[in-house]
Amino acid sequence: MNNSAWLVLRDGRTFKGRSLGAVGEASGEVIFNTAMQGYQEILTDPSYRGQIVAMTYPMIGNYGVNDEDVESRRPWVNGFIVKEASAVASNFRAGASLDEYLGRHGIVGIQDIDTRALTRHLRDHGAQDGIVSSVETDPRRLLERARALRGLVGRDLVAEVTADAPYTWSEGGWKLARGYMPPPSPRFKVVAYDCGIKFNILRQLRMVGCAVTVVPAATPAADVLATKPDGVFLSNGPGDPEGVPYLIESVRELLGRVPIFGICLGHQILGLAAGGRTFKLPFGHHGANHPVKDLTTGKVEITAQNHGFAVGPESVTALGWEPTHLNLNDGTCEGLRHREWPAFSVQYHPEASPGPHDANYLFHRFTDLMIQPGG
Repeated sequence: MNNSAWLVLRDGRTFKGRSLGAVGEASGEVIFNTAMQGYQEILTDPSYRGQIVAMTYPMIGNYGVNDEDVESRRPWVNGFIVKEASAVASNFRAGASLDEYLGRHGIVGIQDIDTRALTRHLRDHGAQDGIVSSVETDPRRLLERARALRGLVGRDLVAEVTADAPYTWSEGGWKLARGYMPPPSPRFKVVAYDCGIKFNILRQLRMVGCAVTVVPAATPAADVLATKPDGVFLSNGPGDPEGVPYLIESVRELLGRVPIFGICLGHQILGLAAGGRTFKLPFGHHGANHPVKDLTTGKVEITAQNHGFAVGPESVTALGWEPTHLNLNDGTCEGLRHREWPAFSVQYHPEASPGPHDANYLFHRFTDLMIQPGG
């Protein structure tokens, strides 16, 4: 049986390897992720909708996959690229191999390509559209299709991943041999906008005493305010924040009326609602090892990140906002707060799934805002 596969980029760069996961064809923006582990969390992070993810670590899948470490109801990546997918899943929690998991969920992948060369190419030329195929044998036809792809700019990918209806969340943190634990009794009522929210964000909010109601991204601000929340959370999500004008308008109506905390896409939405601008990064920030400086404390955090757009801080500083966090790799804005209103955001992921726990304090910063007078 022929199990060969192709990866073809829009600019003509071509890689031949072996099929991984489902047999078929997938298209999307090809990006690279520098995390050494956490591939199951990456696969099920809705923020990767519209993208084909290449892992830079040479072996992926050695501890398999399990039913507990998912971050949403299904995998969302368009495709998956690895140097070597481990055929052996060596972990007492494993329920399936990576290849089996991808195949079960219809995710098309490719392995046995030079992911170092791919990563260096993307760093030099930027993230770009591409196609992974294990059914097409002619890469020239794949190139034609890759060059016809629409790209991410201006697209509303949030509508593809957001919840269909409001729901509540009751699950707390995880402990070995005990699983996910009951959270403490809630002290605050929080409405979380679902732009592609990750389960561990909801768990972290519950663990700091928030009763959480998750609402679809298109929920009007009036409906949120009618529930009299103590705070509003803006979640992570995929694609271009300018492609979600309805949420920008809702957040604009909420500013100054209720404490707001935004993460990743939520940070970008907050910046646009404030009257600022966003721009596309050359190859984005994707990994679990990005250094960020907290300008409030002077401390440096190692953070998990996944975004292809960023807020221009100079576009909001004259509007009452100030940057709070700085990316030490490229100097981009990693956080904002308003000088008077109870509102702040970060560009990275403090929920640590996958990734370090350095930024967990941000969830407590959110509850502090809800305690303060006027919060």
